[in-house]
Amino acid sequence: MRKENILVTGGAGYIGSHIVRDLGVYGYNPIIYDNLSTGNKENILCGEFNLGDIGDSDRVKDTIREYDIKSVIHFAAFIVVSESVSQPFKYYENNSFRSFQLIKTCVENGIENFVFSSTAAVYGIPDQIPVPETALMNPINPYGKSKVVTEMLLEDVSIAYPHFNYIALRYFNVAGADKQSRIGQNYKNPTHLVTLALRTALGDYPQLQVFGCDYATPDKTAIRDYIHIDDLSNAHLLALEYLKSNHMSRVFNCGYGTGCSVLEVVNAAREVTGIDIKAVTTSRRPGDPPALTADSRLIQKELGWKPQFNNLHYIIKTAWDWELKLKKIKETNP
Repeated sequence: MRKENILVTGGAGYIGSHIVRDLGVYGYNPIIYDNLSTGNKENILCGEFNLGDIGDSDRVKDTIREYDIKSVIHFAAFIVVSESVSQPFKYYENNSFRSFQLIKTCVENGIENFVFSSTAAVYGIPDQIPVPETALMNPINPYGKSKVVTEMLLEDVSIAYPHFNYIALRYFNVAGADKQSRIGQNYKNPTHLVTLALRTALGDYPQLQVFGCDYATPDKTAIRDYIHIDDLSNAHLLALEYLKSNHMSRVFNCGYGTGCSVLEVVNAAREVTGIDIKAVTTSRRPGDPPALTADSRLIQKELGWKPQFNNLHYIIKTAWDWELKLKKIKETNP
């Protein structure tokens, strides 16, 4: 039996490459479509790579037709909150306008299932913690706003075109790496706390900056819901299967429902690495909410999602193993 082709935009990136890995494991043939602006071809463990931008509608159309695509998983986006505040045009152009072009091309070329990589940033500073999917979308930064725009478009398009259905997965803080250390975060200028802490441990940075020590939280630092990349990847596979079987559009949170403060993450990183990571406090970053954790009961109920790796030390250990391997690779091939 011929394997079903699944188009994965941004499939050479951190999250996309893990989903590509699992698509292959579950018998799909991932068609990776990436402009490599932040992704790396070395991250791709299976499937077929196509160099292209989601804003190139003709290229997207040709790819859909060439591979007889019916399902798309869309990751291609810029994700740095602080950068979105200083460069809003960049974020609206890529995350909103180019996603608009992609979705339009998908609808016009018979795509039936669309899994969208959204974010908890759509909630802004929610009134209820853990935050449910029914909470008001009230983002406080351009990154979150750019994702809201795309979610709103998907909702309207799915109503207007009954053959097209989507699932938006609202990620919380994704961390960790492939347990065999084959892939992981590989950004030149990382912004994720776990990666920054580990690279500080490796000596890449003299110290780790803790942004904000005056939040209304137990240790005065911001609280986030850290989810292991493998649990997040599993959510995408379940979302894809749900769409193929039920043909219904849905929105789900992807998180554990428990939060860890910045200082808790730093201390866990010290314990995992055995290195006394130097951390210094500085002022808050614009657009950062004090606390953000997921109410993920809906995805567990509707998709049967069962998190396997809800352990901060395990999350950091897999990330640390990856960082050690990456360091050796860089030393061997400077």
